[in-house]
Amino acid sequence: MATLLQITGLCKSYGPQSILNDAELTVNDRQKIGLIGRNGAGKSTLFKILVGREEYDEGQVNIPAATRIGYLTQHSEYTDEETVIDFLMRSSGKEDWECGKIAGSFQLKNEILEAKVSSLAGGYQMRVKLAAMLLQEPNLLLLDEPTNYLDLSTQLLLEKFLKSYTGSFLLISHDREFMKKTCTETLELEQGKMTLYPRPIEEYLEYKEEQASLIDKHNVKIEREKKHLQKFVDRFGAKASKASQAQSKMKQIDRLKTIEVKTPLSTTTINIPKVEDKTGIALTVEDLAIGYPERTIAKGINLDIERGQKIVVLGDNGQGKTTFLKTIAGELKQLEGKFNWGHQIQIGYYAQHVPAKLNSDERVDEYLKNTSPEGTSEQDIFKMAGNFLFKDEALKKTITVLSGGEKARLCLAQILLQKNQVILLDEPTNHLDFETVEALALALQKSNVTVILVSHNRTFVEIIANGIIEVKNGQIKRYAHNYEEYVYHLQQEIDEEMDAPASAPKKINNLNKEETKKLKAAIWEARKKMSNLEKGVEKLTEEKTEILKWCEENPQEFSAEKTTRLAEIEKKITEKEAEWMELELELDVLNQSMN
Repeated sequence: MATLLQITGLCKSYGPQSILNDAELTVNDRQKIGLIGRNGAGKSTLFKILVGREEYDEGQVNIPAATRIGYLTQHSEYTDEETVIDFLMRSSGKEDWECGKIAGSFQLKNEILEAKVSSLAGGYQMRVKLAAMLLQEPNLLLLDEPTNYLDLSTQLLLEKFLKSYTGSFLLISHDREFMKKTCTETLELEQGKMTLYPRPIEEYLEYKEEQASLIDKHNVKIEREKKHLQKFVDRFGAKASKASQAQSKMKQIDRLKTIEVKTPLSTTTINIPKVEDKTGIALTVEDLAIGYPERTIAKGINLDIERGQKIVVLGDNGQGKTTFLKTIAGELKQLEGKFNWGHQIQIGYYAQHVPAKLNSDERVDEYLKNTSPEGTSEQDIFKMAGNFLFKDEALKKTITVLSGGEKARLCLAQILLQKNQVILLDEPTNHLDFETVEALALALQKSNVTVILVSHNRTFVEIIANGIIEVKNGQIKRYAHNYEEYVYHLQQEIDEEMDAPASAPKKINNLNKEETKKLKAAIWEARKKMSNLEKGVEKLTEEKTEILKWCEENPQEFSAEKTTRLAEIEKKITEKEAEWMELELELDVLNQSMN
């Protein structure tokens, strides 16, 4: 059995915060490992260390010469004019037939291979990146949240591939279902230490719970024995006739050792304020058409959603899920038709760009207090904040210094404190660990609010959804079956298409020359803006790294100038990332219209 990776005594800190503390790990052939841990535990940092993008403080990382690491990058590596097959051949140095074979495993066939990568929707672009990575013939994959922003079809393709993959991989995911389907071992990173358990995640969590219970029972028993022996010493220690026995008992007490228990990480339980119970229709949609001035995405939409229902909006990327949500939230004007919310319904809306609009000067606790309904107790506010990892000193942080993930969690905490009759959620789980994902799902499922959400996290959707709206080929309508059946039928479609020659996605509409020209111009402009934003984020990140490095090297010094600049950089990065995500969604829609 060949060793692909060996980590010994690995330590990494950011100032006073220890991320990795004497961590150990060995990865051999054919190991499929799911890496779990709380937000901020150091999972992504570990990956960056392994590919040389982060330095470590102490220890050893041994990567044998025979190990070929495949690391899925989020950055675009293709040129604007490159076709799929050209990009795969250039990046891999392989012949077209070899590239086509790997691409086919992700349903990249026929006309799609000849299409420009930049013209494809986001889900298809990710498939191209996966194919490019695999053409490098890695034997150890590092997959950091590969399902983020992937539509369900692409997730199922990736799942199918990982099940049959003969190499090893380390997978970070906040979707327990995806991890259950793909990983045979579980690695937990907790409080700087790594624990590898040679079984799937469900069995590991059961084992961990059993071990904690056994340790508790052992410690209770030891403390009971110590107390009993101490009573004897206290009573007879002063008597000469009992002195030797008392000393013997004292030695026994010294030999009785409890098992040290680390300070346990708090568990997450989320409670959503109950709203007034009402029956009837929450939302009515009549002959609605949605989209943008240059393109209609879907039309003829007729729906009724009852109060208290939990509806998930499903479909491939670029089909119009977010456009639909933005329209009924009132952020995007409908093109035709109408929609009406029920009487006295208050709506809470979480979108991917919302965190960037927060007031940067407010503190976390101030923001939650100022935006909570009248009469909300401080206890409820702090409890909800704690559910999203804002406790103690974190409550006193100003919003300007929060990371993008922290701002997203703060927005979710604020929305859940409101007494909204309806909550609209667009990919709310992307910055949450799976424990918080599941706690949020259970809270929403138990609440009496109406929930309409877009999410590709299967665990999250399985817990919540009791109804489905499908967005497909310019139509939006209710899906008659449950989520399990939806996934099953989608998997069947993928299997059938994998066994037969595939064709490019069908055109939704025929475009005339003027419309095509207008769309191409809009696509070019969006890509240009995205490229400039990526360069800006990269430059800011480099400056941020330099400041953090100075802080690490000078722990006893304080620079007000550097602290202020660091906060400014964090704010600018968050704003640029939010703008990039908005443009990516817009580009998906434009590309879909071109196909």
